[in-house]
Order: sequence, then C-alpha cells, then structure tokens
Amino acid sequence: MELRHLRYFLAVCEEMNFTRAAEKLMIAQPPLSRQIKDLEDEVGTKLFVREHHTLQLTEEGIRFRTYANRIIALADASVEDIREMHTGLKGTVYIAQVEGKAPRLTAGFISSFSEKYPQVQYNIWNGNSDEVTQRVRNGLADVGIIMEPFDPQGLHSMPVYTEAWVAIFSRTHPLAKMKGRTVPLEKLGGYDLIIPSRESRLQEIEDWFAPTGVMPSIRARIANATSAYELCEKNVGVAIYPEAVADLVHDDSVLIKEISHPKRMTTYVLIYPEDHLPSPAAGRYVEHIRENIEKN
Repeated sequence: MELRHLRYFLAVCEEMNFTRAAEKLMIAQPPLSRQIKDLEDEVGTKLFVREHHTLQLTEEGIRFRTYANRIIALADASVEDIREMHTGLKGTVYIAQVEGKAPRLTAGFISSFSEKYPQVQYNIWNGNSDEVTQRVRNGLADVGIIMEPFDPQGLHSMPVYTEAWVAIFSRTHPLAKMKGRTVPLEKLGGYDLIIPSRESRLQEIEDWFAPTGVMPSIRARIANATSAYELCEKNVGVAIYPEAVADLVHDDSVLIKEISHPKRMTTYVLIYPEDHLPSPAAGRYVEHIRENIEKN
C-alpha cells in the first residue's frame, strides 16, 4: 500500500463519485477505479458499495477512512516539518466554518497569523455547524469554527466569541411599534417564527420558551440567515437568530432587537481533532488563536 492509494481513496470519499474524484486528482477514471479495487483487494474487503450509479462507504470503508486521514495527515506533517526547518513555516491550513461571525473571526485570525507566517496558505469551506463538525472529524478540515451546542466526542474545543440572540422583523410588523432596543421573549410567542434549521436549535428554542408557558409557532426553519432576512423583509414572520445576522442588513426595511427576559447567548467555538496531530501550519494556527483569546 502506498500513500497515493490512500490519497485516491480519500478523494473518492470526499466526492462520492469516481468521475469527479478522477477530475480532482487529474487522472483518468479507469485507472482510479483500478487503484481502489487494488486497495480493496489488499485490505481484504469492500470499501465502497456501488449500486445504481450511487456510491456509499461500507462500515469497513468508514473505519478505513479514519486511518487513512491519520496517515496522510502525519505524512504531510512530517514533510512540512522538515521543510519548515529549512525554509520557514509553509503549508496549507484547511478551515471549515459556519456563517455569522465566523468569517470575520477567521479573517482576523488569518490576518494576524499571516504577519508571522506569510508563506502559509488557506483553504476555507463554509457550511452549517453539523457539516463543519463532520468535516473536521473526517480529516477534511484541520480546524472548524461552529456554534454551540455540538457533540464534543473526538474533538478539542476552544470558545472564541459570544453574542446574544436577536429578533428580526419588518418595520410594518406589530412588534415594530414597541420602543426600546430589546423585546421580551414572551412577546414573540404570538407570532410565526423563523429559526435556524439545526435540530438542536429547535430544542434549544423550545426550552427557552418553556418558562413563558407559550409554545413557539415555527413557520420556517432555514440554514441560511440571508434567506431568513428576506422572509422577514416580506413580513412572513419573525426570525430568531444570533446577533451576527445584523451584518446582513444594509437598509432600514427590517428592525433587529435583542431578545430579553430571559436573554440568551450563543458561543462560537474553534474545534480540531483530538485523535491525530494537525500539520505544523495548522498546529501553529491553533496556538496563535489560543494566544489571541488569552490576551483578550
């Protein structure tokens, strides 16, 4: 077994399509299929199930992917570590992040890190918290920035930012008549609500409303806050999102008020795997963030 077999295998895992994986690897599809078949023969079991033009990992394939990620990460780290001794820190930090404040946080971290290590490059991927967490667990990203709550199994984590929850509604909505910069949670109970699509968010919001004696009426669940903003502008409902949604508002067609009584906060968390070492560049990047957080 050679490292290229593992890289080919991981490329197919990421794309779940031999043709797309071959294009990514810049090789022909038939040789890629043969390499995967040779790998399966060597490990003595099928790693993929091929049915009706679809591709899925077997249980053995899922387990093997974990080992392949560790081996490739260690091989890349060893090369980068030796190269760093001669030329200075190089390499690529693979980052996965959610929307909201995460892009701004990442930009700040990269900006200050680049002052120390100008030769390091970055590959940034965006998704929801569950997708980012899975990507880090699978070795497709060195680090991720997500929002709590999350499953910490197999992950190190570090809080990097906290913000309040807010309500977003049209200026023609009845709530717009309220004065002040906050709106009590119980006042939202009588209106259709637009909330984030994560399953954990639904439970979190229902628990938040429980003491008020009002069951929230969920009109829509949306992963992308931009879409939630557009619905609020059309007066479809009231959106409940973390405060960073205010960054999307560029006109006065909607109002944003912090939710109070009780106030609820959400935390952005940096995550990275606990079961294998990141590349030297990723390791330094994590340490840089930790130092910045401790200073502030």
